[in-house]
Amino acid sequence: MSVDSAHTLKLVAGLGNPGREYEGTRHNAGFMVIDSLLETLSGTFEKKEQCSSTFWEGRFRGSKLILQKPLTFMNLSGKAVASLCARKKISAPEMLLVYDDMDLPLGRMRIRKSGSGGGHNGVQSVIDEMGSQEFPRLRVGIGRSGGNNPQIDHVLSGFSSEESEIFEKVRKEAAEAVKFMLSRDIESAMNRYNNFDVSPSGEKKTEKIN
Repeated sequence: MSVDSAHTLKLVAGLGNPGREYEGTRHNAGFMVIDSLLETLSGTFEKKEQCSSTFWEGRFRGSKLILQKPLTFMNLSGKAVASLCARKKISAPEMLLVYDDMDLPLGRMRIRKSGSGGGHNGVQSVIDEMGSQEFPRLRVGIGRSGGNNPQIDHVLSGFSSEESEIFEKVRKEAAEAVKFMLSRDIESAMNRYNNFDVSPSGEKKTEKIN
């Protein structure tokens, strides 16, 4: 199944760690984009607790849609994603994975049709459990830490007040990008949003879709 066709996406899975101590941390960017989608999508999405995850079922522009937050902790995310996909008969190309990426600076995001785990344990877990890397993904930049701080401390840290302002813009625009993908196609979304940049040296060049 092509990931370029409109309305093929049936699941949007955002990666993160469950628990209040992880709320608002960089590693939970995927969870926060799901929150933005729930805030902005019209219609009623029913909340459920199954497949080691919290997920919401509803409809977007006439098509069924599921929004998922795995509750397995990051490194085992694939178990929850694969379990839900098996239950709902969703194939890898019908799933969009949303997650944080240290290789992108804060203020950027990047859409890809497929690819490796790129050193992200949560993504690698999804690839391993699904038995495929042929699924689209939306990477949300969180940058890397400066100095000698370990990267694990960086991804589990919160944002400064200045960083929070930047991330809020990215989080909202990422939700718009997901809706665009659901309405149009992956290729068009890549062309539209991969140049999005609200980092201190960047400039926003996109429009919203209702």
